[in-house]
Amino acid sequence: MRIGAHVDPTDPLAEATARTADAVQFFLSDPQGWKAPQPRADADRLRAAEVDVYVHAPYIVNVATGNNRIRIPSRKLLLAHAEAATAIGAKGLVVHGGHVNAGADPASGIENWRKALAYAADSGGFGLPVLIENTAGGENACARRLDALARLWDVIGEYEVGFCLDTCHAHAGGEELLGLVDRVKAITGRIDLVHANNSKDAFDSGRDRHDNLRGGTIEPDLLVAVVRAADAPVIVETPGGAEGQCGDIAFLRGHLAPETSAV
Repeated sequence: MRIGAHVDPTDPLAEATARTADAVQFFLSDPQGWKAPQPRADADRLRAAEVDVYVHAPYIVNVATGNNRIRIPSRKLLLAHAEAATAIGAKGLVVHGGHVNAGADPASGIENWRKALAYAADSGGFGLPVLIENTAGGENACARRLDALARLWDVIGEYEVGFCLDTCHAHAGGEELLGLVDRVKAITGRIDLVHANNSKDAFDSGRDRHDNLRGGTIEPDLLVAVVRAADAPVIVETPGGAEGQCGDIAFLRGHLAPETSAV
């Protein structure tokens, strides 16, 4: 199992070494900005590295919204990040599931997702797997609760999108971690990446605040069981810099021995 961390994008391979990580995830541009990513000088090194690379799309990307001033730029920015991620040999591009505005029909967000994926297909495709990530908050979210995720996947599953399971988001979003992997796979058929994070906040709080794996409000052994059951690459998006994340990676590696029970 490949285990790594979300790191500063300046020198991801050095950050991987500092964490003894098998994988890294990073942003290619300002996560709160609309600027398209620029070519990276280290693209050849990243493509050739033994470390697996994942890219996270900017937080502002929301292809589900009915607001044209956000939805249309989001489509274009997502495609631009996919192209840039492909250029550095990334194994996947993670993007949040997005949401519709208050009072809007959730079905409109699902249709907007379909249109975004159709737009990308008409533009030549993404070039790598786009991994939709479950989110922690918002009653109008497309991928907070599993019932909403099921409605989304019924429409967009034909585009062969992947799924990224975030443990903090699930807990804060009101989904029990016990049995979660089986419930997700029954909907999506797959989990391509796990964001293994503890949560600073209570179950169903709707708050997205990550904690280290042995801190927070989720039992650490439950996080380990989710990771084991998912059987997918893992990225920790936890605080504490290299030291904190190195500790989280070591914790997972030390507790992922085979056992008879799984989540």
